[in-house]
Amino acid sequence: MTRPPAVPEVTGPGETEPDGATRADRGAADTSRERVGQVSPERDEGRQAAGEHEQGRSNGAGDAAPDAAPPSGAKHRAQTSVDTRFERVLEALRAQIRSIEFSDGLPGATEGMTARNDVLSQLDDYVLPRVRRPDVPLLIAVAGSTGAGKSTLVNSLVGEQVTTTGVRRPTTNSPVLACNPADVGWFSEASFLPTLPRVRQQGLAMPGKDGMLVLAASECMPEGVALLDTPDVDSAVAAHHEFAAKFLDAADLWVFVTTSTRYADARVWEFLQVARDRDTSLGVVLSRVPRRGHAQLLDHFGAMLEANGLGNATRFAIPETDQISQERFTSNVADDIRTYLADVAGDLAQRDLVSRRTFIGVVDSFLTRVPELTKQVETQVEVGRKLSLAVESAYSAALQRAATSIGDGSLLGGNLLARWQEIATSGELVRTMRLRNRRKAEAAEQETAARVRALEQAIRDTLEALVVSTAERAAEDVAADWDTIPGADALTERAGGAQPSEGLGQRAREAVKEWQASVQEMISADGATKRSVARVVTIDKEAIALVLIIELLGYAATRAAAENRSAPPPQRLLKGLFGSEALRSIGKRARDDLYSRISAVLDEERARFDGTLAAAKLPGETDAVQLYQATYNLEIAR
Repeated sequence: MTRPPAVPEVTGPGETEPDGATRADRGAADTSRERVGQVSPERDEGRQAAGEHEQGRSNGAGDAAPDAAPPSGAKHRAQTSVDTRFERVLEALRAQIRSIEFSDGLPGATEGMTARNDVLSQLDDYVLPRVRRPDVPLLIAVAGSTGAGKSTLVNSLVGEQVTTTGVRRPTTNSPVLACNPADVGWFSEASFLPTLPRVRQQGLAMPGKDGMLVLAASECMPEGVALLDTPDVDSAVAAHHEFAAKFLDAADLWVFVTTSTRYADARVWEFLQVARDRDTSLGVVLSRVPRRGHAQLLDHFGAMLEANGLGNATRFAIPETDQISQERFTSNVADDIRTYLADVAGDLAQRDLVSRRTFIGVVDSFLTRVPELTKQVETQVEVGRKLSLAVESAYSAALQRAATSIGDGSLLGGNLLARWQEIATSGELVRTMRLRNRRKAEAAEQETAARVRALEQAIRDTLEALVVSTAERAAEDVAADWDTIPGADALTERAGGAQPSEGLGQRAREAVKEWQASVQEMISADGATKRSVARVVTIDKEAIALVLIIELLGYAATRAAAENRSAPPPQRLLKGLFGSEALRSIGKRARDDLYSRISAVLDEERARFDGTLAAAKLPGETDAVQLYQATYNLEIAR
């Protein structure tokens, strides 16, 4: 970016160049021009207290101002301590943001990941490098609309062709960075955008592959300054927008170029508003300005800048011209831009102002951007809470329904009730429970075994069906609740949906069978019943267990109990053996054991939903709290 021997007059409206071309009228746009990097006294005063440690240094973006005395002694040590503490705060913020994960497809994910990546990229590519090193070259990014002539302008500013122009540019995604050969090392993968592949340009400027940065070393560029030709911000390829934004995030100064036909496009103002919100040092170029109506056009463009809070941006106009050779302007239409950038690059104090303004603006933007990111974290936290609550509620309700069904007698119907009435009415069960002679007991066992086994199987089938239906209902409830949350249908599908998991019936069957055996063991081991049942044979324990189970299933609450007077109620049979207190004790233990086994089966079923939520890696409440804390620490440290 060679500086001309003499500073030419800035192109103004109504003036005619030697080549006969009419130049656009300066009007209010040029008369109100201010140099990039000049901060208003009010803004600078407001920042001075919070960013005092930035004064006297360039924040890593350039050298100190010539009139600044070098720090020494205790003052230098204090400044170094402040800088180190500030770097630690930034690194802690970066680590906290990097640890945040969003569950794709759920509310807050897209916005959250975009905000997360934007902040991380700017921390990694712009802020931290300038805190860690004082000799970072000043990076000037030339960005803007398709067909605005950015590449032609870059070649003109450098003084030789370093980037290609033409119809290929709108469809390519290979930015070109021009710098002095002495600065090429800084822009290597080790220091600048380390995840981005790059290639060094050899000979004639040629575009790189999509997604690849082209490094163009040129002796025409002064040391300590680099020019970057970025992808079009309004490219037809969405990925190019993100790519352009990535480079703009790493730049100290934006030169934004748009045309007289594209300057009102929404995409243009989206990027300009980002520069405004971050207080980025900014120059705006309106290119391809026609001779007819140029004054009105410049006035309208200036009014739009004012209306969008960019009235202080440095402005330039390039007339419509075909005076281009070797992909550079042959006339002096770009001289005022070249002069402006040469002034910024050549004056250390001015360079420091430009870089420091952008640096402080970016750091200040974190105080709003990180809380915005936190809001998306909180959105996902709330989604995770709703998803977890749906699982917890469904399976808690399932266990409660099972407990209610077990105790209210609703299970005692159909085949189970028929089997019970058959064996109870016949008197065989009573006779079996009262036998004391082993020989008679064996004979009785042969007579009643089939009916006892049938009753036992009916109980097992009924309880198994209860467990399976309860688990199925819970899964259906979870799926229904999850599907009310946008994007959660994918999680439902990954969890297996509302269908029961494989092997549910077998697990329910085993749980009930083991419980029936456990009840028999309780009867045998209960010390209070030894005087009554110590001499009872095996079939008696099974029969007593069946009677106890019928009692636990709420027989007394059934209509059959009230209508059938010929069969003794289970409670009367059991009291004669155990007594009231012992019966209550063993009944409670048996009931609690059944609930525990049903709960274990339900827990296995809900595990697929819990596992799906864990795999989704939704952020937690502590993530939001820590982000707010990191933002507060940054506000204090800056």
